[in-house]
Amino acid sequence: MTYTEVKVKGDKKYYYRVKSVREGKKIKKERKYLGVDLSKKELKVVEKEADKELVVLSNILSNEEKKFLSEIKKEYSKEPKTNLENRYEAFCSLFTYDSNAIEGNTLTLQETSHLLFDKIVPAKSLREINEALNHKKAFDYLLNYKGDITKSFICKLHELVVKETLKSGLESQVGNYRDVQVYIRGVQWIPPKASEVSKEMKSLLSWYSRNKKKFHPIVIAAYFHSAFELIHPFVDGNGRVGRLLMNFILRKNKYPMINILNRIKKKYYTALGKAQEDGDLKPFVKLLLDILKKSNLLI
Repeated sequence: MTYTEVKVKGDKKYYYRVKSVREGKKIKKERKYLGVDLSKKELKVVEKEADKELVVLSNILSNEEKKFLSEIKKEYSKEPKTNLENRYEAFCSLFTYDSNAIEGNTLTLQETSHLLFDKIVPAKSLREINEALNHKKAFDYLLNYKGDITKSFICKLHELVVKETLKSGLESQVGNYRDVQVYIRGVQWIPPKASEVSKEMKSLLSWYSRNKKKFHPIVIAAYFHSAFELIHPFVDGNGRVGRLLMNFILRKNKYPMINILNRIKKKYYTALGKAQEDGDLKPFVKLLLDILKKSNLLI
């Protein structure tokens, strides 16, 4: 059940929407902040939106899926340190290859691996070579970063991902939210205006801060990724940065990272579209779960 809780501080009233959830023999409460000193009309509107979020995100995972995630987290925690470097090189090669290939990079998996770890440069364009080298640098930065998601962290990842790969005249966009309108091929919707990007990203970061401990990490990761791609805060590199951030959330919560294969990118885009256009996050979460179930490389 959901209800509204009011907290009075001084002469102000702070409103929270509360959902009671039964977990075994315990009752857990999930809260969402609605606002301060709201009128009855305003309260009705925000209560409706809060209920949608609390109910939808809470019910995405079945008990069976929660059990699977708990088991894989336990399995991941037992991975031996002795082969960590080997697992890192294998995952980094796959993740860099697939994440770049999704965006059109033509390096093969073998070319990517040889470039990253053997310094063997393939006969490809300088831009594609830099994209692979940059992705590894961003991935390594993510692995060593001890903080949480902030604007500066996101912009640093972007700087590392797109350095020396953007078209001439876009140098000022490296590591900064875009100041121009962007359009996405193959979709009908248009990302927010450049003037709205900062506000939209601030709202997403606020959502993350409020909800990161309320919902399962894979739900948080999926929601953040879909919302990030919808905002499209950069002129280029949004997909690669978004997938890095999704994996950062999983890693921070001690879950193995997920590599979205280039060969299933149609399924990936379809699932993202469901989340972004229909507000249905379940197909995207299911896709991530399917990848985890088939993966034999935990890093």
